[in-house]
Parts: sequence; C-alpha cells; structure tokens
Amino acid sequence: MLGLVVADNDPAAIAASIARLHWRLAILLGFPIVLVTLFDTLGWRFAFPRDRVGLATLVPARLAGEAFNLTTPTAALGGEAVKTWLLRGRVPTDEAVLSVIVAKTTITIGQGLLLLLGVVLAWTSLAADSKILRAMEWLVALEVLALGGFVIVQTRGLATRGGRLLARVGVSRFEGHATLGRIDEGLAAFYGKRPGRLALSLACHFVAWLLGAVEAWLILRFLGMPVSWITATVIEAFGTGIRFATFLVPGSIGVLEGGYAATFAALGLGSTAGVSFSLVRRIREAVWIAIGLLAFVLMRPGPALSPPRDNLSSS
Repeated sequence: MLGLVVADNDPAAIAASIARLHWRLAILLGFPIVLVTLFDTLGWRFAFPRDRVGLATLVPARLAGEAFNLTTPTAALGGEAVKTWLLRGRVPTDEAVLSVIVAKTTITIGQGLLLLLGVVLAWTSLAADSKILRAMEWLVALEVLALGGFVIVQTRGLATRGGRLLARVGVSRFEGHATLGRIDEGLAAFYGKRPGRLALSLACHFVAWLLGAVEAWLILRFLGMPVSWITATVIEAFGTGIRFATFLVPGSIGVLEGGYAATFAALGLGSTAGVSFSLVRRIREAVWIAIGLLAFVLMRPGPALSPPRDNLSSS
C-alpha cells in the first residue's frame, strides 16, 4: 500500500522534496524527538505508584518497547510486554505491569485530547462537509467510548478476567495467579488514591503529543511549505487519529501515508506534500527504531523480584 500511495503521488517530486532537506535532516533526527521521548518516559514514570525506577533505566526500556510496537503485528501491545520484561529485577512484576497499563491509558487519553484539539481547530480551516473532518469527529467519539470502557474494566478486575479468558483458550498457567490479583488491587488503588500521579502522567504524555505538532511544523518548513501552528497541529492530530484507527497495522505503514495525503489535500497543501512529509517522518522513525532495538540488546533483565509486603493498594 505504501508503494501504491507513493506511485500515485509523483515519486520524482517526492524524492526532490526530501532531497531538499540536506543537513536539516540531522536536526529532525534529534529534535524534537529527544524531548518527546523524555516527556513520554516521565509519563511512564508517574504511572508507577511510587518513584522506584530512574530515567536511566526507563528511557532505554521505553525505546525498546516502542521499537517492538512499531515493527511487530501485536496491535501496539507487544512492546508493553517487552517493557515489563526489561524491568525484571528492578521492580516486582505486578508493579511493572500496572505501570505499563496506566501509561498506555494516559498516553492514549493524551492522544485523544490532541485529536479533539485538532478537530476543533480544523473547524476553522476545513469545510463542514469535509470527509476527513467527519472521519476524525467519529474517531473522537469512538476513542472516548473505548477509553471509558477500558478504564472501567481496569477497576473491575482486568488482570483476573484476562487470566480467565486465556484459560478458556488453553493457556491456564495464569488463571488464579496471585500476581493477577495484586495487579487488579494496584490498578484500583492507583486510580482511587493517586490522582496527582495520574494527572502528571497524562500531562507529560499530552506535552509529548503537542511536541509532535512542533515536529510537523518544522518538517514542513524545511520542505519549503511553511504553515501556521494551527495547520501543523491539525496535521499532527489527524495523523495520530489515523494511527489509533489502524493500530493493528505495524507502524500504520501505508495507511498513514494515505491518510496524510488526504489530510494535506483537504487543507489545500497537495497530496504529494503529505506523502513527502510522512516519508521524512519514516526516516526519523527508522533511526529511532534502530536505537530502540540496540537498547533491547544491551539491557539485561535481572531475576524477578518478590512483591513488597505492603501491597500496592495500601501503599
């Protein structure tokens, strides 16, 4: 599909547009993605009930997990298991699992807030009957329902129910496991007793999403297509919406390029510009995937830790 999208949007013009970056590509490889990584990692750190792991450990673990999320057909969840495994020996398993569940929730809520912001801003620049705008409006509603249901399930025995479901399909080793009960207790306690850390996690992830709009603005400026901050935010928001809708596709490869082409065309920037923009992002993404895989190779999980005597619900 990626090949078809590129072929349909003047490959020569796309190549010429990307070649125009020259040395500026080096800037995009490090900024603002370094800040995005930092804020997303802080969002994960605040998803722990207490500060138990430093950024020096969380940053490479996050990079490794995101590399797996982007390159494997695991519905953007395989990387969460990788993050949990890489924290073995540093925190108890139940606490590590709790943190990735909460962080996945807050990062998705942050993405939903950005999408909502993008839809509101798009009302000022797109026609009311725009197909891409209508699609994003529906995505906002769908995401609200999905996230609401996910949070409710988390407070009503997510891990235990998951263990029972696995048992029904033949994987019975987790059914009735004490760790599942501690995870459920920890999730209920976190949402009920840690509103400050929950808010900080959400705030950090939302800042990271907003920094994505900064990257979009910078890429377009370097490509010779300066746009307003409003337009850059709409582009970034719609891109995240497309990723949310196509989470089953590793990296949303192909479909994201098609979505950017449609978004750019609707904004009057031309579909070819949208594909060029997306491919520049892919170059940066590929570099950071390689960094994440290297971090995975270099990290050494330790032996599993036993949970502390004071469980998460009472801490």
